[in-house]
Order: sequence, then structure tokens, then C-alpha cells
Amino acid sequence: MHLSLRLNLQLWNPLLLGPPHAAAASRAVHHRPKRGWIWNQFFVLEEHLGPEAQYVGKLHSNSDKGDGSVRYILSGDGAGTIFIIDEVTGDIHATKSLDRERKAHYVLHAQALDRNTEDALEPKSEFIIKVQDINDNPPKFPDGPFVATVPEMSELGTSVLQVTASDADDPTYGNSARIVYSILQGQPYFSVDPKTGIIRTALSDMDREAREHYTVVIQAKDMAGQVGGLSGSTTINITLTDVNDNPPMFPQKNYQLYVPESAQVGKPVGKIKANDEDLGVNADIKYSIINSEGANTFSISSERDTREGVVSLKKPLNYERKKSYTLHIEGTNTHVDPRFSYLGSFKDTATLKITVGDVDEAPVFSIDHYIMDVYENSPGGTEVGVVTARDPDSRNSPVRYYLDSKEEGMRYFRIDEGSGLIRTTRPLDREDASWHNITVMASEVDSPSLLSHVPVTVQVLDVNDNPPEIATDEEVIVCESSRPGQVIQTVTAVDKDDFANGQRFSFALPSLLPVNPNFTLKDNEDNTASIIARRRRFNHLTQDLYELPIVVRDGGEPSLSGTSTLTLRVCPCQSHGRVRMCQGEAFLSSAGLSTGALIAILLCIVILLAIVVLFITLRRSKKEPLIISEEDIRENVVTYDDEGGGEEDTEAFDIIALRNPAAAEELKFRRDVRPEAREDRCPEARGRRSASLELDEEDVYEFIKQRLVEADVDTSGPPYDSLQTYAYEGQGSPTGSVSPLDTPATQSEQDYNYLDNWGPEFQKLAELYAEVDVKSDDETEE
Repeated sequence: MHLSLRLNLQLWNPLLLGPPHAAAASRAVHHRPKRGWIWNQFFVLEEHLGPEAQYVGKLHSNSDKGDGSVRYILSGDGAGTIFIIDEVTGDIHATKSLDRERKAHYVLHAQALDRNTEDALEPKSEFIIKVQDINDNPPKFPDGPFVATVPEMSELGTSVLQVTASDADDPTYGNSARIVYSILQGQPYFSVDPKTGIIRTALSDMDREAREHYTVVIQAKDMAGQVGGLSGSTTINITLTDVNDNPPMFPQKNYQLYVPESAQVGKPVGKIKANDEDLGVNADIKYSIINSEGANTFSISSERDTREGVVSLKKPLNYERKKSYTLHIEGTNTHVDPRFSYLGSFKDTATLKITVGDVDEAPVFSIDHYIMDVYENSPGGTEVGVVTARDPDSRNSPVRYYLDSKEEGMRYFRIDEGSGLIRTTRPLDREDASWHNITVMASEVDSPSLLSHVPVTVQVLDVNDNPPEIATDEEVIVCESSRPGQVIQTVTAVDKDDFANGQRFSFALPSLLPVNPNFTLKDNEDNTASIIARRRRFNHLTQDLYELPIVVRDGGEPSLSGTSTLTLRVCPCQSHGRVRMCQGEAFLSSAGLSTGALIAILLCIVILLAIVVLFITLRRSKKEPLIISEEDIRENVVTYDDEGGGEEDTEAFDIIALRNPAAAEELKFRRDVRPEAREDRCPEARGRRSASLELDEEDVYEFIKQRLVEADVDTSGPPYDSLQTYAYEGQGSPTGSVSPLDTPATQSEQDYNYLDNWGPEFQKLAELYAEVDVKSDDETEE
């Protein structure tokens, strides 16, 4: 049994075209041997647009007798949808138009079955239907349009850019994918290689300044560029980049500039610019002044953003000295390309004439800074120095001088407005301020608004007006074990005067005092002196402090001396002269308390203080009752833990003080000391006090307020919290006082003198009755 495949050779091999009967005759003449399934590829043209299905091929089995007993089955890619088979004849057709670029081949499986038994007459076999390409896709540039650059003035054939087009057709079949490049736009400036697509310059020395941008259109055509081939194009925008091929040029050769003579040094006075057609760093220009006349007075710098030359003043201008300047300015490229040196030097020059303008200027001082000096303690009005200024203008106006009123120097100096002479206003003290800085201002008499300033520094020179003194005020420690001739301490001296007057000091003991038996002084002649013990054994229990006056004399002119008294304290010392105990330590030693015992005592005190603070805090934190009963308010009792002075304390309740405050003012005495005798107990005093009882118009209220203030500030008389009660009813009542002491009555016949003999407890009562008697007697006499 043999299954054969008949191909539709008309569709894929034009060389085998022939009528159908010729093919039948060929089969009748030639006999092929039987063989099994041998499959080749089927071919079908893509993009078939005919009205009928496209014939692909035929399947045939040797078992097929032509009676329809064999059934052919097709399976695989597109079977039943794209490819269909006649089950009886085995003819295969394509029902749809195929695109090779979407799917280039299809894999299918063929099988022959017995129609009656469904048994396989041939084993299943695989075959491929390949879609045959036609030229249906034009070339494409996937990345266009393109942007490219090339330097200006490039040589002929300089590569600019390579473009590549792609064709979706089959490159292995025919010329459908064979591409050729050509230029449609951009000639004669650029060309393209037809095979590689490389774009090159077609002209040399293209100038960016003449034309900077170019548009080039490149075409790619398949079928090797033959007629009928498909094509695609793309655009390339080419820009010429700048090179330094143009020198700087000044628009004109001569310039003029007006500059006033008052222009400030270092400030710009004008600008000049050279043009350069290049771009970026190729257009950078460096400006310079090439003649000495202009370079000495002016300078020029390049401004990067505007590429201008900025002319600045280097020295002050003076119209009266020079009225004009000529500057030769050169502009040079900073980045020169040696390839274009044949074009000439990349620089240019121009002339700038500067005219100096005359302006009214402020006075000018002879120097920029004055330094003067004056001796301290000089009387007010002493000359310090002279400042001079002049009008720089041609009219030479007179100048007036002032001191800056905002400065502190106005208190010490004054200046003559016409001459500029500076004088002191008071004596100066170098020890307070050794330097003074003042500012002198000058203006023209005709133009007072134009001011100039100059600093003046005045040095106060030293005179020897301060005596020297010992440098330390601390006590000098003397060991009890000191020996005669032993150095106790070395002292130095200080002097507020200048070093020139205080560098040499001499030391001595006062000559007017008797010889000190305990200490002597040795001048070491090096601005120091040594205190030396003159006797053996000091005892701090016998005498612990000694005073030693020392006379110090300086080497100034005139020489001054001062006496300083040192305090020397005697202390026990250990071996090698180290102090063992002194001051507070000696007290602790005598009390027999060690350091540990002292720490324990301090710790106990701290604990007790903490307990007291805690107790007070707890007492304060107790809540007070929210409701106070009416009885508590009505019968509130204030208790004082003060026992007072007893019966002998007659001062607290002296009723006489209420009736006669003027007399009581004379009887003020200390309450903490009981007086031994009182003058007011004599009859004369009692008479005066009784007479004062008539002064009922005295303002007792003010007296009580005065006593209250005195009690507040008096801290010497105990008890400090005593309560003094004054039973004063006031004055002006129409009914008078109800007190029997102030009620007029007949003279009592009873004699109260016996109360004087009852002791100090009844002394006050006796005085009261005695005053009443005296008053009654006076009224009777009247």
C-alpha cells in the first residue's frame, strides 16, 4: 500500500508548468516503485486575493481504488480553519489569505482511514506547508527622524551619521529584502553610501556662520533598487557645530569716555565690547590695556556673561593734574584652534580716550592717619598736635575742622576750627586709658556738606605718679620651728606706671620704726625681697599674728615709695616646713574633734533638719474644715505662749502714754533693761505729766501707728512677740469718757502715798493716783 503526494507544481515551480494531460501521460509511461509515506514541503503563496480557495496539494494512498472506501484526515496548525481537505480525493485548499510576516509555515498531520472500519490504512505522517514570500513590505527606519551634528569647516567625506532600514520580507528569497540607500534632499552638501547608509559631507569648509542647520532626506528601496521595488524614507536634521574660526572685532576703532575726578578707586567707570561670531568658549575674549599711560591708572577685566571689557579706576583721578587719558585696549580669543592659524591673528585693538571731569571735592588731609602723644596729668588746654587739610580744587577754599561728636574723645580733647590744633580738656590718666582714638572732620567753609575724615590716635605718655606696692595681700605663714636667718617668704612688687618707670624696685623696713626683733628684710636686688626670721621658736598660743610693714621704692623719675603691711600668721608645721594645722584646724584640734567626728556631727544635723522640714510640710498639708461653726467665729480665742514681763513689766500697759503721747516720747527707754531710777517719779515730773493730761486733743491714733512701726523695726527688746494693748476710746464723744481717771471730781480726802511703800508691784497704781491728785489741786487753784 502506498500513499503518494501530488503537488500543485503550477503554484510553486513555474518551470514544471504543463497541461494536465501531459502529467497523466508522464505517469502512465514512468513507473515508480512502491514506497511508504515520504512527505515534502507544500508551498502556498501569501496574500492570495482570488475568489476561490487556493489549491495547496493532494494526498493519495495506494489503497485508494477510487471507490471512495478511503477517508483522508488532516490535523495540526490551521486544519479545518485555514486548510481543508477533501476526505474522498485528498485535495488540500487554503481558505484564507496568509501573511508570511505573521506566520511563515504550518505543521500538519495526514492520515488515511478505511471508511467502513475506521482502521488506519497508512500511519499518521507529519508534513509542513510553507508560506511563500512576495514583496509586500517596504523598508522602514525604526528610529527616525534623526538628529546629527558635524563641526563646521570639516573636510570632504567626513562621516556624519549611519542610518539603517529594515525590511520584513524574506531575505533568503529573491530580492524582496535587498535594500539600497539614496539621498532625496540635502545635496550638494551631503551624500549617502548606497549599501551602508553612512551619511558624509559632500562639500568642504562649510561655515556655520553662513548656514547652521541642514535637512537631509534618505530613501531606502528594496528589490535592489529596481523598478517596482518598495521604498521608505527618513529625515536627518544636521547642525554644524562651532569652531573658533572667527577673530574678535571691535565695531569701531576709537571710543570716548567721561569720568569725573570723584570716581572711587576700584569701581567701574565704563565698558567696551568686541564682537565674535563664534559661540561658547570659542567667543571668549580677554581684554588688556597695552599702553603704560592707561595701565598705570586704569584696569580692565572681562565679564563672562556679556563678554564685555569693564574698565575700572586703579588710582584716584585729579582734574588739576591730568585732564585726559588715552587707553589702547586689545581683545584676544582665549581658545585658539591651531588648525585655523592660517586665517590670521585672533585679536583686535581699539583706542579709548577718557576725559576727566572737574568736581567740587572735599578737603584732603596731609596724611591718612595721625599719631600724637601727650603726658598724663598735663593740665587742660595742653597742646597735643595739629592736623592739616586743604581744598584740592583750584579755588583753594579755607577749611574748617571738627571733632566727631559721637565719639567719647570729645570729653578729653577739643580742636581749633581754623588751625586744626588739638588740645586736652582735662588731665589724662595713663592708668585709666593709655590710648585715645578720635576722628577729625574737615569741610570747606563754602561747602560745609563736603566732609572728609581722618583718624587720630593719641598716646598718653607715662609719668611716675603711682607708688609701688607689694604684689600679694595674703597672709604669710610662719612655722613655729623657724630658725634665725631662715627665709620665711619672698615677695615682689607691682607698679601701675609704665615698665620704664617700674622695672626697678628696692625694698626696706621703715626707718622711723624701732628695729623689729622678730623679722628682717633682705633686698635681693632682682625686684624681689626675702622676709627672714630673726629669732628662734615662735608659738602660736602666745602670739599667732604679726604685722610687718615694708617700704617699696621704684626707680622712676622722681622716685616714689609706698608702704605695704603684711600679716604673718604663726602655725605649727611638720618636717620640711609643711604646715600641719592652722586657723580652723587648730580649733578642732584643741576641741579634741577628729575629722570623722566632725562629719558625724554634720550628718546628724542634716538628718534633724530633714525631720523638721518633713514635720512642717505634713502640718501644712492637713486640710482645714470646710465649715466653721458660728460659735467658733463668735468666740474665737487667740492664744500666745508669751509669759510677758510679770508684775514688774509696767511698760506694756502704761495708760499714761495714751493720755500724754508727747510726754511718753520723752520717756522712751530700752525694754530689755530695767532702769534703776526714773526722773519722772519726782514730784516735778509728775506735775509736768499731770498738766499734759489736759491735751485731750492729741491724735492718739497716729501715736499708736508710730509705736507699731517702731515695734516692727526694733529687734533689741524682748519679748519680740509681746502683745501691747491700748484701751483708747477715741475723742469727740458728746458724753465724754466713762473712765474715772478722766472724770472731774472733788478732791479725794484719802492719801495714796502709802502705796509707794508696798513695793514695785503697786508702783504704777501709786503714780496714777498721784497724778489725779495733782490735777485736782490745779483745778482747785484756778
